[in-house]
Amino acid sequence: MTKENILKEGILEQYVLGELSATEEQAIEQLRMSDKNIASELEVIETNFEKIGLENAIAPPVGVKVNLLTKVSNSNESVEEKPNSYKFWLGIAASFAAFFLLSSIWLYSELNSVKQDFEIVNQTKEALQEDLEGLTENYNETNKWYAAISNPDTEQYILRGNIKSPEAKIVSYVNHTNKIVIVNTEKLPELDQDHDYQMWADVNGEMINMGVISKDKQLMVMNYIDNAESLNITIEPAGGNDHPTVERLISNVYLD
Repeated sequence: MTKENILKEGILEQYVLGELSATEEQAIEQLRMSDKNIASELEVIETNFEKIGLENAIAPPVGVKVNLLTKVSNSNESVEEKPNSYKFWLGIAASFAAFFLLSSIWLYSELNSVKQDFEIVNQTKEALQEDLEGLTENYNETNKWYAAISNPDTEQYILRGNIKSPEAKIVSYVNHTNKIVIVNTEKLPELDQDHDYQMWADVNGEMINMGVISKDKQLMVMNYIDNAESLNITIEPAGGNDHPTVERLISNVYLD
């Protein structure tokens, strides 16, 4: 038994309740003498058990007390003549003490059970709260995308892949009134870790950066560029480039 196991697995409580084997009890007693933390923890547990027993003690019947006092004060009978009588009452007293101890053990066990149930309820509540917050966030995000895409002023443009990437297909949503560009990249082929897709706007023959397309998002907002004549997608080094690599242009579409 390590010290950590003893403290975490309730072995000290079992020791106080007399539930350990003789070998285990001897080990705990040795630890109590050599380890101040163990000794202190045992004192706390014993004190708590004593408090629980006293708080839940049940007064014995009045008749027991009267009979016991009568027997003790009876000077006409010697101890030698009535040894069994005293043993009888002492047995009753011991029975009450045992009853109080068992009641205390049961109550302690019930308190621990209630505490564990309370902790489980709290954990479940926190998990449900996190799920609710996640669902609310997803709902708000979905509503935002839907509102932007379904806006009557939003126009849809499809950028189809050229011979360098024939399977590529990007759907873009452009709203010139609100100056928003949204792209759906679900059908963009995956790239290795050393390269990224980058979007460009052609303004009077000059390619202006609209942003790097994220590898882990299907819908994302790109930079809106005024007076753009076309949208273009190139493959660039990871993190993007200052100027487009024209020979790696994979798709473009002209805006109306």
